[in-house]
Amino acid sequence: MAATPIAVITGASSGIGAATARTLAAAGFRVVLTARRKDRIEALAAEITEAGHQATAYALDVTDRAAVDEFATAFRSLAVLVNNAGGALGADPVATGDPADWRQMYETNVIGTLNVTQALLPALTASGDGTIVILSSTAALSAYEGGGGYVAAKHGEHVLAETLRLEIVGTPVRVIEVAPGMVRTEEFATTRFRGDTEKAAKVYAGVDAPLTAEDVADTIGWAVTRPSHVNIDLLVVRPRAQASNTKVHRTV
Repeated sequence: MAATPIAVITGASSGIGAATARTLAAAGFRVVLTARRKDRIEALAAEITEAGHQATAYALDVTDRAAVDEFATAFRSLAVLVNNAGGALGADPVATGDPADWRQMYETNVIGTLNVTQALLPALTASGDGTIVILSSTAALSAYEGGGGYVAAKHGEHVLAETLRLEIVGTPVRVIEVAPGMVRTEEFATTRFRGDTEKAAKVYAGVDAPLTAEDVADTIGWAVTRPSHVNIDLLVVRPRAQASNTKVHRTV
């Protein structure tokens, strides 16, 4: 009997990462949940297990290369890696943006993705049918005012995906990039505005049905479960109310 395929999801403690873990577990993967907040991923792993699926939790900071390398030793073969860990900090213009925020966003979104991808690529290749998913953003494809640091980091992640796909063509590993637009989750905007819930709420004010974490997870699940010869290079997903990063229909 074939072994249950394993999927590693980074940043699985909330939002898109947690929703993706539930989606892939329901699709028949044994999910390995990683994030810095051990209590959150352990609770999620317990929830998924109680639902009759397979899940384990592993506390991990993707920017800590030594910790990532140690984590990778647990895998001889791996079916799916979902690079979801990331996030935005601040909405200041370039002229006054905090370099520390820019550095942290680059470290998490780009270097974190690089660390985990490099460490797990041998196991993904050894599986004979591996898939790497990189969660970027529509910010990876076009700029917007007040988003310089996040846009720069997500552009870096987009280029990482494009370059990796070129470099490993001919190996049994796909590289899928999913670029969501406006997604309303419980933490993304609040974290960006350092806990200011009023500012966070204004991001979505008057928008009819922004995407949910489950919408994006469903998209990831679909892309991952395509036949092995089908590669979804880049999938941009936005709510109907959003035509671009700077064109959003609002009712108020």
